[in-house]
Amino acid sequence: MNATERADGSRPRSVPPGATNVRTPRRKGTHLAPRRTATRTGQYAALLGYLAFLAFPFLWLLSTAFKPPRELASLHPTWIPEAPTLDNFRHAFAQQPLAAAAGNSLLAAAVSALLAILLATPMAYALARVRNRLSRAATGWVVISQAFPLVLVIIPLFLILKGLHLVDSRIGLITVYVVWSLPFALWMLTGYVRAVPRELEEAAAMDGAGRLRTLVSVTAPLLAPGIVATALFAFITAWNEFFFALVLLKSPEKQTLPVVLTHFLGAEGVAELGPLAAAALLATLPSLLLFAVIQRRITGGMLAGAVKS
Repeated sequence: MNATERADGSRPRSVPPGATNVRTPRRKGTHLAPRRTATRTGQYAALLGYLAFLAFPFLWLLSTAFKPPRELASLHPTWIPEAPTLDNFRHAFAQQPLAAAAGNSLLAAAVSALLAILLATPMAYALARVRNRLSRAATGWVVISQAFPLVLVIIPLFLILKGLHLVDSRIGLITVYVVWSLPFALWMLTGYVRAVPRELEEAAAMDGAGRLRTLVSVTAPLLAPGIVATALFAFITAWNEFFFALVLLKSPEKQTLPVVLTHFLGAEGVAELGPLAAAALLATLPSLLLFAVIQRRITGGMLAGAVKS
Protein backbone atom coordinates (compact mmCIF):
# COMPACT_ATOMS: atom_id res chain seq x y z
CA MET A 1 0.00 0.00 0.00
CA ASN A 2 1.31 3.42 -0.92
CA ALA A 3 2.23 5.67 1.98
CA THR A 4 -0.02 8.38 0.68
CA GLU A 5 -3.03 6.10 0.66
CA ARG A 6 -5.46 5.64 3.58
CA ALA A 7 -6.52 2.35 5.05
CA ASP A 8 -9.70 2.32 2.98
CA GLY A 9 -7.74 2.83 -0.24
CA SER A 10 -8.69 6.49 -0.75
CA ARG A 11 -6.18 9.25 -1.16
CA PRO A 12 -6.11 12.28 1.14
CA ARG A 13 -7.46 15.51 -0.27
CA SER A 14 -4.65 17.57 -1.72
CA VAL A 15 -4.03 20.97 -0.17
CA PRO A 16 -3.28 23.78 -2.59
CA PRO A 17 0.13 25.37 -2.26
CA GLY A 18 0.17 28.32 0.10
CA ALA A 19 -2.98 27.21 1.95
CA THR A 20 -1.97 27.05 5.59
CA ASN A 21 -5.38 27.14 7.29
CA VAL A 22 -8.13 24.83 6.09
CA ARG A 23 -11.39 25.32 8.05
CA THR A 24 -13.82 22.50 8.63
CA PRO A 25 -17.17 23.43 7.08
CA ARG A 26 -19.94 24.09 9.63
CA ARG A 27 -23.14 22.18 9.62
CA LYS A 28 -25.98 24.14 8.20
CA GLY A 29 -28.56 25.30 10.70
CA THR A 30 -26.46 24.92 13.86
CA HIS A 31 -26.16 28.70 14.33
CA LEU A 32 -29.95 29.06 13.85
CA ALA A 33 -30.89 26.81 16.77
CA PRO A 34 -30.37 29.42 19.56
CA ARG A 35 -32.27 32.01 17.52
CA ARG A 36 -35.18 29.63 16.97
CA THR A 37 -35.24 28.74 20.65
CA ALA A 38 -35.34 32.41 21.63
CA THR A 39 -38.13 33.08 19.14
CA ARG A 40 -40.15 30.13 20.39
CA THR A 41 -39.66 31.24 24.01
CA GLY A 42 -40.81 34.75 23.15
CA GLN A 43 -43.90 33.39 21.40
CA TYR A 44 -44.86 31.26 24.39
CA ALA A 45 -44.27 34.19 26.75
CA ALA A 46 -46.51 36.45 24.63
CA LEU A 47 -49.19 33.75 24.50
CA LEU A 48 -49.13 33.26 28.27
CA GLY A 49 -49.36 37.02 28.78
CA TYR A 50 -52.34 37.22 26.45
CA LEU A 51 -54.07 34.32 28.21
CA ALA A 52 -53.48 35.99 31.58
CA PHE A 53 -54.94 39.22 30.20
CA LEU A 54 -58.08 37.37 29.04
CA ALA A 55 -58.44 35.27 32.18
CA PHE A 56 -58.01 38.11 34.70
CA PRO A 57 -61.63 39.48 34.47
CA PHE A 58 -63.15 36.01 34.78
CA LEU A 59 -60.95 35.01 37.72
CA TRP A 60 -61.70 38.28 39.52
CA LEU A 61 -65.43 37.81 38.85
CA LEU A 62 -65.22 34.27 40.22
CA SER A 63 -63.47 35.49 43.35
CA THR A 64 -65.94 38.33 43.90
CA ALA A 65 -68.97 36.06 43.54
CA PHE A 66 -67.94 34.03 46.60
CA LYS A 67 -66.82 36.90 48.86
CA PRO A 68 -68.97 38.01 51.82
CA PRO A 69 -69.92 41.71 52.14
CA ARG A 70 -67.13 42.31 54.65
CA GLU A 71 -64.43 41.25 52.20
CA LEU A 72 -66.06 43.15 49.35
CA ALA A 73 -65.83 46.36 51.36
CA SER A 74 -62.23 45.73 52.40
CA LEU A 75 -59.55 48.21 51.33
CA HIS A 76 -57.11 45.34 50.78
CA PRO A 77 -58.75 42.94 48.30
CA THR A 78 -57.56 39.36 48.04
CA TRP A 79 -57.65 36.87 45.20
CA ILE A 80 -58.97 33.95 47.25
CA PRO A 81 -61.95 34.61 49.55
CA GLU A 82 -61.07 34.11 53.20
CA ALA A 83 -64.62 33.04 54.07
CA PRO A 84 -66.29 31.88 50.83
CA THR A 85 -70.07 31.94 50.84
CA LEU A 86 -73.04 31.18 48.58
CA ASP A 87 -75.17 34.01 49.94
CA ASN A 88 -74.53 36.14 46.87
CA PHE A 89 -76.13 33.51 44.63
CA ARG A 90 -79.14 33.14 46.93
CA HIS A 91 -79.62 36.91 47.08
CA ALA A 92 -79.27 37.19 43.30
CA PHE A 93 -82.04 34.66 42.64
CA ALA A 94 -84.21 36.19 45.36
CA GLN A 95 -83.91 39.74 44.02
CA GLN A 96 -84.28 39.16 40.27
CA PRO A 97 -85.96 36.50 38.03
CA LEU A 98 -82.67 35.11 36.72
CA ALA A 99 -84.09 31.72 35.73
CA ALA A 100 -86.83 33.25 33.56
CA ALA A 101 -84.39 35.73 32.03
CA ALA A 102 -81.94 32.93 31.23
CA GLY A 103 -84.78 31.04 29.53
CA ASN A 104 -85.60 34.09 27.41
CA SER A 105 -81.96 34.49 26.42
CA LEU A 106 -81.63 30.80 25.59
CA LEU A 107 -84.76 30.86 23.43
CA ALA A 108 -83.72 33.97 21.53
CA ALA A 109 -80.11 32.82 21.04
CA ALA A 110 -80.90 29.25 19.98
CA VAL A 111 -83.71 30.13 17.55
CA SER A 112 -81.85 33.05 16.00
CA ALA A 113 -78.68 30.97 15.51
CA LEU A 114 -80.68 28.16 13.89
CA LEU A 115 -82.52 30.50 11.53
CA ALA A 116 -79.31 32.34 10.64
CA ILE A 117 -77.62 29.06 9.70
CA LEU A 118 -80.60 27.87 7.63
CA LEU A 119 -80.63 31.13 5.69
CA ALA A 120 -76.88 31.66 5.40
CA THR A 121 -75.92 28.19 4.14
CA PRO A 122 -77.63 28.30 0.70
CA MET A 123 -76.79 32.00 0.33
CA ALA A 124 -73.11 31.31 1.05
CA TYR A 125 -73.16 28.45 -1.47
CA ALA A 126 -74.53 30.77 -4.15
CA LEU A 127 -71.99 33.52 -3.41
CA ALA A 128 -69.09 31.06 -3.43
CA ARG A 129 -70.03 29.15 -6.58
CA VAL A 130 -71.53 31.90 -8.75
CA ARG A 131 -68.93 34.52 -9.64
CA ASN A 132 -70.38 37.67 -11.23
CA ARG A 133 -70.83 41.35 -10.48
CA LEU A 134 -73.92 40.72 -8.39
CA SER A 135 -72.15 38.23 -6.13
CA ARG A 136 -69.15 40.53 -5.70
CA ALA A 137 -71.47 43.44 -4.87
CA ALA A 138 -73.32 41.28 -2.35
CA THR A 139 -70.04 40.22 -0.72
CA GLY A 140 -68.93 43.83 -0.49
CA TRP A 141 -72.23 44.85 1.07
CA VAL A 142 -71.90 42.07 3.65
CA VAL A 143 -68.50 43.40 4.69
CA ILE A 144 -69.65 47.04 4.73
CA SER A 145 -72.77 46.25 6.77
CA GLN A 146 -70.59 45.17 9.69
CA ALA A 147 -69.20 48.69 9.98
CA PHE A 148 -72.54 50.32 10.85
CA PRO A 149 -72.88 51.06 14.58
CA LEU A 150 -76.03 50.05 16.42
CA VAL A 151 -76.99 53.65 17.19
CA LEU A 152 -77.52 54.41 13.49
CA VAL A 153 -79.98 51.57 12.92
CA ILE A 154 -81.89 51.37 16.20
CA ILE A 155 -84.35 54.21 15.48
CA PRO A 156 -85.45 53.08 11.97
CA LEU A 157 -85.45 49.51 13.20
CA PHE A 158 -87.70 50.43 16.11
CA LEU A 159 -90.12 52.25 13.79
CA ILE A 160 -90.26 49.27 11.41
CA LEU A 161 -90.97 46.83 14.24
CA LYS A 162 -93.56 49.20 15.70
CA GLY A 163 -95.38 49.27 12.37
CA LEU A 164 -95.34 45.46 12.33
CA HIS A 165 -96.51 45.29 15.97
CA LEU A 166 -93.34 43.42 16.97
CA VAL A 167 -92.10 45.79 19.67
CA ASP A 168 -91.96 44.13 23.10
CA SER A 169 -92.16 40.76 21.37
CA ARG A 170 -89.86 37.75 21.45
CA ILE A 171 -90.52 37.22 17.75
CA GLY A 172 -89.39 40.76 16.98
CA LEU A 173 -86.21 40.34 19.03
CA ILE A 174 -85.39 37.02 17.34
CA THR A 175 -85.96 38.63 13.93
CA VAL A 176 -83.53 41.42 14.79
CA TYR A 177 -80.93 38.91 15.99
CA VAL A 178 -81.24 36.90 12.78
CA VAL A 179 -80.85 39.98 10.58
CA TRP A 180 -77.92 41.26 12.64
CA SER A 181 -75.99 37.96 12.71
CA LEU A 182 -76.77 36.94 9.12
CA PRO A 183 -73.99 38.99 7.40
CA PHE A 184 -71.29 37.59 9.67
CA ALA A 185 -72.62 34.03 9.28
CA LEU A 186 -72.78 34.50 5.52
CA TRP A 187 -69.19 35.79 5.40
CA MET A 188 -67.89 32.86 7.44
CA LEU A 189 -69.75 30.16 5.54
CA THR A 190 -68.71 31.58 2.17
CA GLY A 191 -65.08 30.90 3.05
CA TYR A 192 -65.90 27.34 4.12
CA VAL A 193 -67.82 26.67 0.88
CA ARG A 194 -64.91 27.90 -1.23
CA ALA A 195 -62.65 25.41 0.55
CA VAL A 196 -64.80 22.48 -0.64
CA PRO A 197 -63.37 21.05 -3.91
CA ARG A 198 -65.53 21.63 -6.97
CA GLU A 199 -64.63 18.17 -8.26
CA LEU A 200 -66.92 16.57 -5.69
CA GLU A 201 -69.89 18.60 -6.87
CA GLU A 202 -69.05 17.92 -10.51
CA ALA A 203 -68.97 14.20 -9.78
CA ALA A 204 -72.37 14.44 -8.10
CA ALA A 205 -73.73 16.37 -11.10
CA MET A 206 -72.47 13.64 -13.45
CA ASP A 207 -74.42 11.13 -11.37
CA GLY A 208 -77.60 13.13 -11.94
CA ALA A 209 -77.81 15.14 -8.69
CA GLY A 210 -79.25 18.63 -8.87
CA ARG A 211 -78.02 21.75 -7.08
CA LEU A 212 -80.18 21.21 -4.01
CA ARG A 213 -79.31 17.51 -3.76
CA THR A 214 -75.62 18.32 -4.15
CA LEU A 215 -75.80 20.97 -1.43
CA VAL A 216 -77.62 18.68 1.01
CA SER A 217 -75.82 15.40 0.33
CA VAL A 218 -72.30 16.45 -0.69
CA THR A 219 -71.46 19.97 0.40
CA ALA A 220 -73.34 20.21 3.69
CA PRO A 221 -71.58 17.23 5.37
CA LEU A 222 -68.19 18.74 4.51
CA LEU A 223 -69.38 22.08 5.88
CA ALA A 224 -70.36 20.60 9.24
CA PRO A 225 -67.36 22.06 11.15
CA GLY A 226 -67.95 25.48 9.61
CA ILE A 227 -71.68 25.33 10.32
CA VAL A 228 -71.07 24.40 13.94
CA ALA A 229 -68.51 27.18 14.39
CA THR A 230 -70.77 29.78 12.76
CA ALA A 231 -73.76 28.67 14.83
CA LEU A 232 -71.66 28.91 17.97
CA PHE A 233 -70.63 32.49 17.22
CA ALA A 234 -74.21 33.45 16.35
CA PHE A 235 -75.47 31.90 19.59
CA ILE A 236 -72.89 33.65 21.77
CA THR A 237 -73.54 36.99 20.04
CA ALA A 238 -77.28 36.73 20.71
CA TRP A 239 -76.73 35.43 24.26
CA ASN A 240 -74.55 38.40 25.21
CA GLU A 241 -76.50 41.06 23.27
CA PHE A 242 -77.79 43.93 25.41
CA PHE A 243 -78.69 47.03 23.37
CA PHE A 244 -81.45 45.60 21.17
CA ALA A 245 -83.03 43.76 24.08
CA LEU A 246 -82.98 46.90 26.22
CA VAL A 247 -84.74 49.04 23.59
CA LEU A 248 -87.20 46.53 22.15
CA LEU A 249 -88.38 44.68 25.29
CA LYS A 250 -90.36 46.47 27.97
CA SER A 251 -92.22 43.70 29.79
CA PRO A 252 -90.21 42.34 32.75
CA GLU A 253 -91.20 38.74 31.99
CA LYS A 254 -89.73 38.99 28.46
CA GLN A 255 -86.39 40.61 29.29
CA THR A 256 -83.17 38.74 28.61
CA LEU A 257 -80.39 37.99 31.07
CA PRO A 258 -78.02 40.89 30.14
CA VAL A 259 -80.89 43.38 30.71
CA VAL A 260 -81.82 41.84 34.06
CA LEU A 261 -78.21 42.21 35.23
CA THR A 262 -78.61 45.99 35.11
CA HIS A 263 -81.31 45.74 37.80
CA PHE A 264 -78.62 45.10 40.41
CA LEU A 265 -77.64 48.76 40.08
CA GLY A 266 -79.35 51.02 42.55
CA ALA A 267 -81.14 54.28 41.79
CA GLU A 268 -77.94 56.24 42.41
CA GLY A 269 -75.76 53.88 40.39
CA VAL A 270 -74.48 51.97 43.42
CA ALA A 271 -74.00 48.33 42.48
CA GLU A 272 -74.58 45.36 44.75
CA LEU A 273 -71.25 43.77 43.96
CA GLY A 274 -71.86 40.37 45.48
CA PRO A 275 -75.21 39.49 43.83
CA LEU A 276 -74.15 41.22 40.62
CA ALA A 277 -70.94 39.18 40.39
CA ALA A 278 -72.83 35.96 41.13
CA ALA A 279 -75.44 36.68 38.45
CA ALA A 280 -72.78 37.74 35.93
CA LEU A 281 -70.86 34.54 36.62
CA LEU A 282 -73.96 32.45 35.94
CA ALA A 283 -74.54 34.40 32.74
CA THR A 284 -70.96 33.79 31.56
CA LEU A 285 -70.71 30.07 32.28
CA PRO A 286 -73.13 28.75 29.57
CA SER A 287 -71.20 30.30 26.68
CA LEU A 288 -67.87 29.09 28.10
CA LEU A 289 -69.15 25.56 28.64
CA LEU A 290 -70.75 25.46 25.21
CA PHE A 291 -67.53 26.55 23.55
CA ALA A 292 -65.49 24.04 25.57
CA VAL A 293 -67.79 21.17 24.56
CA ILE A 294 -68.10 22.05 20.87
CA GLN A 295 -64.45 23.00 20.38
CA ARG A 296 -63.33 19.35 20.27
CA ARG A 297 -66.01 18.51 17.75
CA ILE A 298 -65.01 21.45 15.57
CA THR A 299 -61.36 20.35 15.57
CA GLY A 300 -62.26 16.71 15.01
CA GLY A 301 -64.56 17.59 12.14
CA MET A 302 -61.89 19.67 10.47
CA LEU A 303 -59.36 16.86 10.69
CA ALA A 304 -61.90 14.33 9.39
CA GLY A 305 -62.77 16.58 6.49
CA ALA A 306 -59.10 17.00 5.63
CA VAL A 307 -58.58 13.24 5.54
CA LYS A 308 -61.67 12.67 3.40
CA SER A 309 -60.65 15.31 0.90
